[in-house]
Amino acid sequence: MSQDLVRDISSLDLTDRVTVDQPVDRQSCIDLKKTTAARICVGKAGTRLKTETYLRFRADHAVAMDAVWSEVDEKVVDQLEFLKVQSLCKNKDEYITRPDLGRRFSDETLKTISENCRHDMDVQIIAGDGLSSPAITSNLPDIYPMLMDGFKEKGYTVGDPIFVKFARVAVMDRISEALNAKITIILIGERPGLATGESLSAYMAYESSTKKPESQRTVVSNIHKNGLPPVEAGAQIISIIDAMMEAKTSGIDLKL
Repeated sequence: MSQDLVRDISSLDLTDRVTVDQPVDRQSCIDLKKTTAARICVGKAGTRLKTETYLRFRADHAVAMDAVWSEVDEKVVDQLEFLKVQSLCKNKDEYITRPDLGRRFSDETLKTISENCRHDMDVQIIAGDGLSSPAITSNLPDIYPMLMDGFKEKGYTVGDPIFVKFARVAVMDRISEALNAKITIILIGERPGLATGESLSAYMAYESSTKKPESQRTVVSNIHKNGLPPVEAGAQIISIIDAMMEAKTSGIDLKL
């Protein structure tokens, strides 16, 4: 029976797989592929992609679609003791079609946040599903403890962590205004591409506010096991927070 099974096309390691027919310099193709996730040195069948390349494209596209439409495993945020809230979006479809609602809360939710979370902390950490729920499920258990250990060592006070369902980046501004944190961080799932469906971004802002432009934010992106590893990203974030605290600013005004 095992001989009749079709192999999982998504399990193929493409980092050094060259499918060009009779390449002039195979080793140069291998070396080049190791530097990028782009689909290069794949060859063609006439004017079209080869079957293997096309099927892998479709499989990776399916992973990206699943990342957008799936839900965060809430056991992860429960184990890390995050307060769970939801933006004004009622469901995933509304989240996709109404980005503005993903940036705001109801008055009742803002009251819940204000009453259940500490105010006036140095750092407030938020996690949001964003456009990739697997990014939270896969990376939060590694990056969050790293951040907490780093902030404790630095002597920063840290607020109660908050998980926002159907979150857009700018939702961090509402939480910052409600809790008056010096620095607010949102760990949020990135829009998935064809390289991974688990990429996380960390957006940070000093005295984050709805009255400030998008340029107030500093970002560390491409956080996942095959990109910037979560533990390494955590160390980088802590270093940036130090710079923000010293300069009392963030975004384009922060000189790193």
